[in-house]
This record gives sequence, C-alpha cells and structure tokens, in this order.
Amino acid sequence: MKIVMFTDSYWPRVNGVSASVESFASALINLGHQVLIICPYYPESPIQNDFSKGMYGTVAQYESVPESSIIRVPSLPLPISKEDRISKSHKLFWVLKQINKFMPDIIHVHSEFVTADFGYYCAYVHKIPSVYTYHTLWCDYMKNYIPWAPLFILKIILWIVESSSFRKPYRIIVPSEIILDYTKKYKSKKPPYLLPTGIDSRVFFPRPDAENAEFRKSMEESYPKLKGREILLFAGRMGKEKNLGLILKAAPMIIKERHDTVFLLVGSGPDIYWFKEECETLDLMEHFVFTGYVERGFLSRIYCISKIFIFPSTTETQGLVTIESMLSGIPVVAVGERGTVNVMRGDNGGFMVSNDENMFARRILDLLGDEELYKKKVVDALLYGKNWMMDVMVKRLEGIYTEAISDYKKEREQKKH
Repeated sequence: MKIVMFTDSYWPRVNGVSASVESFASALINLGHQVLIICPYYPESPIQNDFSKGMYGTVAQYESVPESSIIRVPSLPLPISKEDRISKSHKLFWVLKQINKFMPDIIHVHSEFVTADFGYYCAYVHKIPSVYTYHTLWCDYMKNYIPWAPLFILKIILWIVESSSFRKPYRIIVPSEIILDYTKKYKSKKPPYLLPTGIDSRVFFPRPDAENAEFRKSMEESYPKLKGREILLFAGRMGKEKNLGLILKAAPMIIKERHDTVFLLVGSGPDIYWFKEECETLDLMEHFVFTGYVERGFLSRIYCISKIFIFPSTTETQGLVTIESMLSGIPVVAVGERGTVNVMRGDNGGFMVSNDENMFARRILDLLGDEELYKKKVVDALLYGKNWMMDVMVKRLEGIYTEAISDYKKEREQKKH
C-alpha cells in the first residue's frame, strides 16, 4: 500500500502530532508499506546538547522514517508561534507533481491548515480516499497562541476551521475518547474511528542495570546536580499550557521531606525562560535541571534512570509520555484531566491526582517513601503500558486504510451505474 501523510507539524517541531506521524509512518514502513510525508520546511533543527551527541544520543533502536521519504515544502514562519511554520500555498502544484511520481493509494491528513488542504486536493485529483486524524483540541490552545484576541472571535474562527476539517475527509480518526466526545457537536456524517497513537516498545523499554548505571554517570558528568539524587522527570513542551506552575508549587513540599530529589525537565518551548526565572525567584535552582530538547531515542534512556515521571499538564489530548514512562518501567504521577484520564483510567501505572499541589506532592512522596508500593507500581506500569504498544495500533490503522480504499472504490463504481 502507498500512503501519503500530510501534516503542518513534523520534526524538528516537537509536539505530539510530530511524534504520532513519525511513529505510525515508521510502523507502516516496517510492515512493508510505502509512506511519504509532506510537511513544512524548518530552517534549522533544535540545538542538541553536547551530551546527546555521543554513543547514546544518536543510536536509534528502531527503523525511523528516512529523510528520503519526507518532502519538506518551502514555508513561512507563523506569526503567532515562533516554533511553527506554514507551507507556502503557491507550492500546491509543486507538491502535486511530487505526489504524481509516488502514485498513492490513500491520503492521510494530520492537521487543519495549508498542508492539510494540499492533501485533500491531491486526493481529489488522484480520485483516492482521504483519512483525517483530529489530533489537537484547539479550544485549549487558541487562547495561548492569540491571547489578545476576543474570545468570541476565537470561537468563530475555531468553528469555521473545525467544521470544514470534518467535512473534507472520507474517513475521520480521533486519538482519544475526550476528542471523540468533543467532535459530536459537529454532527459529522462520518462516525470517527477511535485510534490512539501507539508507543514503539523497541524504543521505550527497561534497560539493564549496568547500562543504566553507565548512562547515569554520563548524565551526572553533564549535570552534577543529578549526582546522588532521585530524579523526578518531566518531559514535554515548556509551555504554560502544560501547567508547569504546579511543579513549582509542589517542589518545596517535596524537597523539604526529601532533600535527595532533583527535578529533571526535558524539553524546550516558549516559556522555558519564564520557568527558569521563577525557579530563581523561589530559590529552587539547586534542585532543578533543564536539558532543553533531546531526541526520542535519548529520551527513552532518561526515563530509565528516573525514579518517577511527573506530569502536571491539563490540556493533553492523549498524554502519551505517561505510557512511554510506563513502558520504561517508571511509575507516573499525573494530573487527571483531558487525555490523561483516558490513558491512565485511574491509578494504573502510578497515581492520577487532582490539579492540586498538595495532592501532587503527597503522591510523589508516597512513592519515594514506600519501597513496596513503588515496586508494585513499577510492575503495574509495565503491564498496563503494553495495552498501548504500536504493534496493536498500527494493525488497526492498516485496517482503516484497507476498508476506506475498498468502500471508496465501491462507491465510485455505484456512481458510474
């Protein structure tokens, strides 16, 4: 099967959409399908830290998507977000020319904007079905991107964009139950398929103790604050929508009882400098380490040397980092809102708590202070995480594609008669 994926977000832009597109594309390639990714061109990749360029930072544990399978469309910076790019609309026919050489069987759209429209047009020209995955609850993000705009204007824009997105594709996919419920208000004639993004267990898995010890030593050389301390890990975009302030509020309570802890924050984003300044103001920098962006193969090793994964976000559509942590054998303490609720479904693989710094800190301290409880949650995390492995999810996606192609051909034949 030949599949073209269109997305307005892809590496080096770090977010859940980029991870989902790469994960599914890589898994489909491993099943023997041909996949082409169309995305905006980014002028430069994220700056890698020196420690991530060594033997651990560049060795992939799986076959990722080769650059030869990616077409990067000339793009412009998005005025409302420095991290994002938007494809130049006049490059439509240039993109179509590239697609004509590939001759796809199906189009899979992963976004709502210019690159998405390229995808729908290509599907129309080639007379093949298009599938659309609605990844992002824009109602949670719009106010962060355009804080100065009146709320009623944002709602009108959102309604226009989303209702259009649900009309264009032949089939619709949503990655979580919370998004499935949200989409019902648009009363689409095409009932969505529920398909979460799978996690590649060849990337995220528990490493041998000796390997973890060697890797931890290399991390401690780069970040001396880690030495002799239990690591409380956060990984994700450093934006205020991640509710990072909760970590700052909970940190003094945790440090007071467990001075041997350190908060390791992996990722970058528009609010990383704000967060560092707050740490300085609260005199917490001695217990905080910031790595910036690291690639996923390297991140998988950071999970394995951490004690607990902490996740305060209240805007996730999936919260897949919690599953990455579980498959690595690391318990999770996360705020139970949005997609995190659908993923953890209670205290599976750790603890799901309310958006309250006292409860957040208490559950972290419970795991740090009770070795038997901790061991139980490690086993629970490994077992529960297996429900979200990519091996299962990609087979379901393959089935959706096969069904869409078959149904589309039948409908075209019926129209001819």
